[in-house]
Amino acid sequence: MPAHEMSLLPYSAVVVTGGSSGIGKSFISHIGNVKREVLICNLSRRRPEAISHELNLRHIECDLADADRRRAAVAEILDLLDTAAPAGPVLLINNAGFGAYGRFPHPSADEQLGMIDLNIAAGVDLTAQLLPVLKTRGGAIMNVASTAAFQPTPFLATYGATKAFVLHWSLGLREELRGSGVHVMAVCPGPTSTEFFRRAGLQQGSVPDAFGQTSEAVVTEAMAALARGRGHVVTGWKNKVLTFVSSKVPLTWVGPISRRVLERYRLKASGGGSG
Repeated sequence: MPAHEMSLLPYSAVVVTGGSSGIGKSFISHIGNVKREVLICNLSRRRPEAISHELNLRHIECDLADADRRRAAVAEILDLLDTAAPAGPVLLINNAGFGAYGRFPHPSADEQLGMIDLNIAAGVDLTAQLLPVLKTRGGAIMNVASTAAFQPTPFLATYGATKAFVLHWSLGLREELRGSGVHVMAVCPGPTSTEFFRRAGLQQGSVPDAFGQTSEAVVTEAMAALARGRGHVVTGWKNKVLTFVSSKVPLTWVGPISRRVLERYRLKASGGGSG
């Protein structure tokens, strides 16, 4: 691996949530390919499949929506950091999350609350618990938000709101930690080729391919932005244009526009049904 690429990854350990598939799994592969000796701790329910056995990967099975399980997982992480990577900066990637498409509270109120627990509470809790280590050793926090953070998202109302929280929380936390040795960055991908669509109740292809990216492309752009010290990055140039335009339009106008766009996804998801 060229030295200039190694220098983009100064971390001795990386903690990733939701690395069993999608963007999280691509983070693991990308980081391992750049720097195989780095300790990677994955927190998710399932172990990542088809990952090289040569990577220094430790899987910690964890239901991230469960506060007690998060505390137990952090204890395992701290032990691993002490024994397997006792020195050097640490990168925390809060990636885990899911969405649910439909009229609120579809598919259920419990599902909506679970989304808040995973998309918001898990990242806030893990960051709070690991922040003392990051301040001591130096490092970075990367929070995966979404282009949905930039406007109201009817039919994905709770999901979009959780990602708006992640974006604004990240930017606020970045200023609080300025000068502490801990850098904070939010990543805002657009539609990505992951399990998100199936989990949200949408068919793959519901979103125009023009705005889609592979998870590998998202990760490559995110890691480059992190190395440059960016505060946030919208991945994909078309998504950059879209979020820039939407940020200039009053929210009361954006809501109806978003509704008309997102309503079409339902037709594709349900095979043309309505209601």
